[in-house]
Amino acid sequence: MPPKKRSPGLRTRGNKAVFMDRDGVIVKEVNYLSRVEDMTVIPGAADAIAKLREAGFKAIVISNQSAVARGLLSLSGLSEITRVLRAELLKKNPAARLDAVYYCPHHPDFDRSCACRKPGIGLILKAKKKFNIDLKSSYFVGDSSADILAARRAGCVPLLVKTGKAGKDGIYREKPQKTFKSLSEAATWILRQ
Repeated sequence: MPPKKRSPGLRTRGNKAVFMDRDGVIVKEVNYLSRVEDMTVIPGAADAIAKLREAGFKAIVISNQSAVARGLLSLSGLSEITRVLRAELLKKNPAARLDAVYYCPHHPDFDRSCACRKPGIGLILKAKKKFNIDLKSSYFVGDSSADILAARRAGCVPLLVKTGKAGKDGIYREKPQKTFKSLSEAATWILRQ
């Protein structure tokens, strides 16, 4: 029997994702994290990621890492921090696997302007294409106004956590849809939606 033809008006719904900033959301905020030994996973973050993945969300990190442009960290050093972060999350909860980690290593003051630096949405669109993500069904959990603006520009639900900058960076005037104490609290709310 031949396969059914899809109506031209129907679109398949993509995957849903929770995009997360790294510093101040998953790991404790330190100015320009450049050494593995200075990285600390925020309590509850691994369990939150595991719960989101178990509920069918892709867990994707979208992070500005201007320490590279500033000469404080090499790309290989950034890769090592990412490798250790993934391992630490899995050690805390075997289901806390990140589906992808995207970084912008640029900064316009030191390097060049780009589409990948938040509040630009270049990295979100890259993830959307790779994983067929439905951005309207997705969330972005961040700690800065750049995260909130990027979420709004991409069409995701913008959520703020107080574990890092708590939105007090004051660079952009965007407001989150909701504010939470931590990624753990944000994940609990997302799962109730």
